[in-house]
Amino acid sequence: MSTDDTTTSDASTETQTESKCGGTTATDETSSESKCGASSDTSSSSCGASTDDEEEVGATVDDFDADPGQLVAVGLGPGQPEGMTDRAKTALADAEHIVGYTTYVELLPDEITESAEDIYDTPMCGEVSRTEEAIDRALAGNDVAIIGSGDPNVYALAGLALEIVESKGATASMLDFDVVPGVPAAQSCAARVGAPLVNDTVSISLSDHLTDMPTIESRLHAAAKEGFTISIYNPWSRKRRENFEKCCEILLEHRDPETPVGVVHAAGREDERVEIVDLEELPELGETDLIDMTTTILVGNEDTYVWDDRMVTPRGYETKYDY
Repeated sequence: MSTDDTTTSDASTETQTESKCGGTTATDETSSESKCGASSDTSSSSCGASTDDEEEVGATVDDFDADPGQLVAVGLGPGQPEGMTDRAKTALADAEHIVGYTTYVELLPDEITESAEDIYDTPMCGEVSRTEEAIDRALAGNDVAIIGSGDPNVYALAGLALEIVESKGATASMLDFDVVPGVPAAQSCAARVGAPLVNDTVSISLSDHLTDMPTIESRLHAAAKEGFTISIYNPWSRKRRENFEKCCEILLEHRDPETPVGVVHAAGREDERVEIVDLEELPELGETDLIDMTTTILVGNEDTYVWDDRMVTPRGYETKYDY
């Protein structure tokens, strides 16, 4: 499963959500009234988020009179409640407000959603506005959890939260900012296919929403030729078919066509699917529903092999021990 830096169209053109300080946030195609009484002009994108103007921060720390509450970024792990850590469950149970992408909010156990004073969720995209909403709620005196799948430090919002806190003139200490780690997608997906990542490994996202494609291609070349195992996040979307095709081309340039590759779709969800294929078979999977934005691809290195339907990447013990 992947994180929420994707772009799909599932938002209506006009919605109203109650903000954390009693006001409302009205969103249409041209403008939005910011939370806590501040206002900002934005342009709505096709996925319900604003465009580049969304990066302009609205309220600053000086606009809030209350003593700040707490802000915690919580990683939910692979998706199912049993995949959440006890620390994550405790942090969510203690939070007065929970903020997150709608799909992730729907993954929360009922006992957590029912105990929260308020839950604020938005459709795909809107990462900046959603994160600012969480921060403003905390500056208004609430204890707030902002959630995401996997881990908050892996293609997620922990860093963005700190950037916005700083831009508002606040400090992380003021908000008692904390990060509750979760199991990243690479690790939860690796567990589905055996032991593919036990030696040196890297993660690369194919989403060019925030990183341009020439940079992604350069990183793919560097990782593939150095023999790392590679976890590929965000491999496919309706708008980014070419990125996956280019990734396969680069991998095949540096790796044996028979290199094992684990493909895990929707780890931890009801529609989870797992396959292990040869690298040369990977391009054709782009034409199937196995690969989308919820898929993580695990590319073996020159030593990775398949045994008993499981990927194995030797750590090197065999060079020092007899077993």
